[in-house]
Amino acid sequence: MATRAKNGNIRVMGFPPIGIMSLSAVLKRAGHECVMFDQANPQTPNEVIVEEIRRQRPELVGLSFLSTTSYPYAKILARQIRAADAHVRLAFGGVFATLNAQLVKVQCPEVDFVCRGDGEQLILDLLERLDDPDDVAGVTWTKDGCPVHNPDRMLDRALDQWPFPDRESLPLDFVESMPLDVPAVLSMERFTTMQTSRGCPWPCVFCDIPIFNEGKWRARSPQHVVDEFKHLQAQGYGAVYFVDDHFLLQPKRIEAICKGINDAGVTIQWGCEGRVDSTAQHLFPAMAKAHCRTLMFGIESGSQKVLDRLKKDQTVEQVEGAVTNAKQAGIEIVHGFFVVGSPDETVADMRATFDLASKLRLDTFGFNRLCVYRGTPLWKEYVERGLVDEANDWYKYFKCSEIDPTCLPGEAINAERTAGLRRLFRYKLTHYPIQTFRLLRRFMRYMRFRDVVYLIIKPFLGQKQGPTKNEVLSRAVEHGALKEAAANLTTVPDNLLSAAVEDRKAVGSRSRRIASADSRRPSV
Repeated sequence: MATRAKNGNIRVMGFPPIGIMSLSAVLKRAGHECVMFDQANPQTPNEVIVEEIRRQRPELVGLSFLSTTSYPYAKILARQIRAADAHVRLAFGGVFATLNAQLVKVQCPEVDFVCRGDGEQLILDLLERLDDPDDVAGVTWTKDGCPVHNPDRMLDRALDQWPFPDRESLPLDFVESMPLDVPAVLSMERFTTMQTSRGCPWPCVFCDIPIFNEGKWRARSPQHVVDEFKHLQAQGYGAVYFVDDHFLLQPKRIEAICKGINDAGVTIQWGCEGRVDSTAQHLFPAMAKAHCRTLMFGIESGSQKVLDRLKKDQTVEQVEGAVTNAKQAGIEIVHGFFVVGSPDETVADMRATFDLASKLRLDTFGFNRLCVYRGTPLWKEYVERGLVDEANDWYKYFKCSEIDPTCLPGEAINAERTAGLRRLFRYKLTHYPIQTFRLLRRFMRYMRFRDVVYLIIKPFLGQKQGPTKNEVLSRAVEHGALKEAAANLTTVPDNLLSAAVEDRKAVGSRSRRIASADSRRPSV
């Protein structure tokens, strides 16, 4: 695979940082200057970012991160920035920061503001009141040495008011791939993501999305979505993935978007996620006609007992119906997300999951160990059961099987997963040979033969006991080693993590520069 696109940008495999891209567009429309960095870019490691901040001396530096596993990296970078510049204002944002704002502020005194919830209006308000953000809703900060937790910001339903994300200011091109054990390239078209709605009202015990969005679902208008599609096609994009938590919620809206795409002559291929109990399944043919190529379902388990334990509010029959309907409608790639190692799951339940995955007309599938994160109903349950310590464990993540005695041991989970994958692959090859061949042929258009072979055999090369490599629940496609490192860092005590930047602090203390009257610019 070429390392650079035709425009000279470095190619990276994964999802664009749509959060900071959205904030950059908001800031620029309001007349601010903004510089973005993505740590997926090998040319901008922490040292480069810190040096640019020292050189440009921005008014505000915002660090956005999604989850528990990203938090240690954010802390390290924040401390490096503070060592280099004692005066720059630092802000944290994102889902993890929102759900743990007061704890984060105490653990990271280097950070001036922890921003909670939607960031578009918040960052504009904060820039107006950097010296005294008393009236900025959704900010946790310190005043006269005392922590201040401003009131929550009201959820804004008027999402059409914001500009399209600033995708052109980041010198990266992203490669579209599937979230498998070995990331599999889907196309070399110019790829990006789009958010057409926010939130999901269903109460799955392992998910923090309903908490972050207050159990609400908010959507952009169909016309606004179609306008962004036209904008992306004009910029040369050929593939888009919706990062909506549940795109398949409102049938009339889906129908209008599909009609608008076709009427506008948009040819971009796109993908989305949704629940198997969606009432919009009669629109799968319309979605396929509007170039929906990929549809991903959160199936989780083939055992109704486990589905009920996870509060999925769906049935095995609905799973079978949704996958069948999607394939019959002409959706090229239907993916199933599964979890293993759930509370109260037995060996028989795991085998039922792999048996179901074998029989379904799925093109791709992923089986991840269930993890628990603070902010989810399952975390609350584990606190009440005494399995996690809220005071000491709030910034960590755990595989459920490591702490919950009702889960199968890790060794048993890995053994059943390996055996189940063998049965699944054999079934696919013997019962769905044409479907399997078509998928492998797509992968081989853009991947070396040996990489495709590794993709197939990788699930069988894992350790015989202990954790496997791909066990961090994530929507983004990352390298397994990076995931493992991130997961391990969440269990490192904060004082040891701080030691990692002591040398940087020592150097920074000798080279700090007092801010002059130069115009400072926000950096996200």
